[in-house]
Amino acid sequence: MIFSGNRMLRRTLWLGGLALCGWCVYAVLSGPHGIPMVLEKRRMIRQLEEENATLRRELERKRERIRRLEGDQAELELEIRRRQKLLKKNETAFILPKAAPAGSGSPAR
Repeated sequence: MIFSGNRMLRRTLWLGGLALCGWCVYAVLSGPHGIPMVLEKRRMIRQLEEENATLRRELERKRERIRRLEGDQAELELEIRRRQKLLKKNETAFILPKAAPAGSGSPAR
């Protein structure tokens, strides 16, 4: 009989400890630093990876543009003239007004 009570006590303590461990695991995983934070971090990582990929593509396009400009003096001159709004002698530039979106403004008469 003494052994059966001791055995029952050990089993109760074992189950109680297991239940306490289960509750601790649940509290840690469902708390603010648990699974919700892990999911948010994964979402942020995916977003940053997409931004990095976009920036890499943009950087590669700019590097290619620089290579083209370094290799072609005529294209380089055109780019400089376009950015500085420079004209050669006897050149005329036409500046057109921006077209208004359809359906806006007053009707034509």
